[in-house]
Amino acid sequence: MENPNSAKILEETRVTPFFDSPESSKEFSLSLTFFDINWFKFPPVDLVYFYQLTESTSTPSYFNSEILPRLKQSLSFSLLHYLPLAGNLRWPSDSPKPIILYTPNDSVSLTVAESIAENFNTLSGYDMFKANELHPLLPKLIMSDDFAAILSLQITLFPGQGFSIGITIHKAVVDGKVATMFMKSWAHLFKQGNEASPSLSPDLIPYFDRSAINDPNRLDLLLLNGWLASDSDPSKRSLKIWQGIRTVPDHMVRATFHFAREDIKKLKEKVLLNVDADAKKLHLSTFVLAYAYTATCLVKAKGGENDIPVIIVLTTDCRTRLDPPLPTTYFGNCILGFPSYAKASNFMDEKGFLFAVGLLSDLAEGLKKGILHGLEERVRFVSAPLLPGSLKITVAGSPQLKFYESDFGLGRLKKVEIVSIDRSGAISMFESCDGKGGVEVGLTLEKHQMENFTFLFSEGLKGLTTCMVPKL
Repeated sequence: MENPNSAKILEETRVTPFFDSPESSKEFSLSLTFFDINWFKFPPVDLVYFYQLTESTSTPSYFNSEILPRLKQSLSFSLLHYLPLAGNLRWPSDSPKPIILYTPNDSVSLTVAESIAENFNTLSGYDMFKANELHPLLPKLIMSDDFAAILSLQITLFPGQGFSIGITIHKAVVDGKVATMFMKSWAHLFKQGNEASPSLSPDLIPYFDRSAINDPNRLDLLLLNGWLASDSDPSKRSLKIWQGIRTVPDHMVRATFHFAREDIKKLKEKVLLNVDADAKKLHLSTFVLAYAYTATCLVKAKGGENDIPVIIVLTTDCRTRLDPPLPTTYFGNCILGFPSYAKASNFMDEKGFLFAVGLLSDLAEGLKKGILHGLEERVRFVSAPLLPGSLKITVAGSPQLKFYESDFGLGRLKKVEIVSIDRSGAISMFESCDGKGGVEVGLTLEKHQMENFTFLFSEGLKGLTTCMVPKL
């Protein structure tokens, strides 16, 4: 288990949206859409942002007196723009489905801690370490049958090195787009300092209107009833999360792997040299190429029988794919997953990467039919248990979300980790932290599997040069 004493709790407080404002003094509610309810019972998303500080600015005395108060103040300002994050999920007796409800004086839980383990560089690095070592940097999200908090935060100082911001957020309310918007907003308002009326740029102001999301077939209730049926008491209108996601064994490790821009270029050239592009509509985006390569290495690293079922899931942001489209700043979870099925044997030989590219390209091509096409038949996929021995592969995050733009102006954002992949088994994916157009992917695996993956990943990229020679 993780060492619960590796971070000393200094303060547990609550931060309200900036009180000197008419917006924070009004009740505010949003009804859940079928996009939100699709993830209703899923465990929260956990992230940790690591910021490097100088030795002088990372002393407890300086940090706690100069930086921490400003972090709290700018958090209060940012919550004013993101009021639902300070609220809770509720299920009124007269409502057929839960709602997001903010009432005046609602607040976000903030834990302040200090690490007593000298592991900042390990946790913010790219080499292998025990997955559980990140867990003391995360806050708990309070929930019961009657209510569920939406956001909790933890700020942890690593004296002499830097600090981390741990985020636990309800998956049914917030997706990656909203989470990164909020972090960028907090960072932006921090840099504005004590301005009387701090403002946000239009690309950071959330859009709350949900009237454009049409649901004539009441997919929201179909999904909700499916979730309730999975509970021990289907008649109970409980807001507690689903417990069907695996726990994190002590022996699990995590590591991060980097694709340079040149690696992505060579992967694309490999596909074009070995596949008749005219015979198949291929989607050779950076995301597809990095996903296909990582998934292929992952299947091989896991080993097992060739007939093991493999489910590859392409998740997509549906904001711009609706008719009419939603603004890109729409607040809510607007993600759907599109699965495809194969056998492990399809990934095992030298053409495994090409197979994965083709499979993901087919899924991307299918989105052109409309993201709601056949949704009624797929609504049970998210909560359906996996067949014994099967391998589900999906991605959390995206290079397009620009996680590394959450700049507080204090020091370099050294690393971002999606800690919840420990439970879900997903691949995390971000833009490269060096800003040079690459991609980084993160995994949590058993140690021997991670060693296998590391070898396959590095050797495969080294071998791309020889793969560039066309067959005669």
